[in-house]
Amino acid sequence: MALDTNRFGLSCAITTPMREGGAVDLPRLVHHARYVLANGCDSVTLFGTTGEGAALGAPARTAMLGALVGAGIDPATQIYAGIAASSLHEAVEQAQTALNIGAKGLLVAPPFYFKGVSDEGLYAWFSQFFEKLGPSARNTILYHIPSVTAVNISVGLVERLKKAFPGVVTGVKDSSCDYPTTEAFLKAHGELAILVGDERLLARAVRAGAQGSICGVANLVPQLLRPLVYEGIENPVVNALVDEICSYPVLPAVKALVGHLHGDAGYGAMRAPLTALDEGQRKRLFAAFDQITRAKAA
Repeated sequence: MALDTNRFGLSCAITTPMREGGAVDLPRLVHHARYVLANGCDSVTLFGTTGEGAALGAPARTAMLGALVGAGIDPATQIYAGIAASSLHEAVEQAQTALNIGAKGLLVAPPFYFKGVSDEGLYAWFSQFFEKLGPSARNTILYHIPSVTAVNISVGLVERLKKAFPGVVTGVKDSSCDYPTTEAFLKAHGELAILVGDERLLARAVRAGAQGSICGVANLVPQLLRPLVYEGIENPVVNALVDEICSYPVLPAVKALVGHLHGDAGYGAMRAPLTALDEGQRKRLFAAFDQITRAKAA
């Protein structure tokens, strides 16, 4: 299917392959990035939630970006970078690393250590973030994932930020897994790229004006997700797969399935404090994945 350049499209919230001990496995990262880009993704988003981004420091981030660019993946069109830090200084450093290498854009989570913060406090944090980036600030997607950050990105906060930083704030990724929240973003900010993290809500949101997704299941079945993103076509196979993955710890489950997909168990290691699925869990998950995806093939 030809790319509609007016849409954000499908970005894989790519997993981060780890060696035992927590070092990033760059060859496996490159191999998997090439796979998802060849099978339906328009871009990859490094350092997102599925990629354990909050556990990745500056050396790992620099090495991962360099590995993909060195492998011929075009940062200007195919790489987004997740920003996850409570320290403003660290958030700016993460962003500068990605922007300096030419990344297309940023997926920026709010500071997540302090809870119960106001929109006024968040507006000040994001404003300082953009001001410190200066002219390099561009193509920023605000990341609403309250189940992880316990910090809300409100419709009103987006309104203030998009007016204060026009052309810099270009989208919102809603990972609330709550369609009325997605709908509120679409109604208030339909001119921005409203993206959906929960694949089960994706087709419905696209029909209402959403521009695509940055999501974890794109690691596994990007070819099935593309019609949801570009045509708003429901797919019960995708829903069944997401339901199955959500019955396990999600990040280790996606990673294990990436290994199953490539026939390489080396993709399954996690960086502490997260832990991999045990052998019994992996066997059950792989059997369910094979059964669900066979249903599509049939």
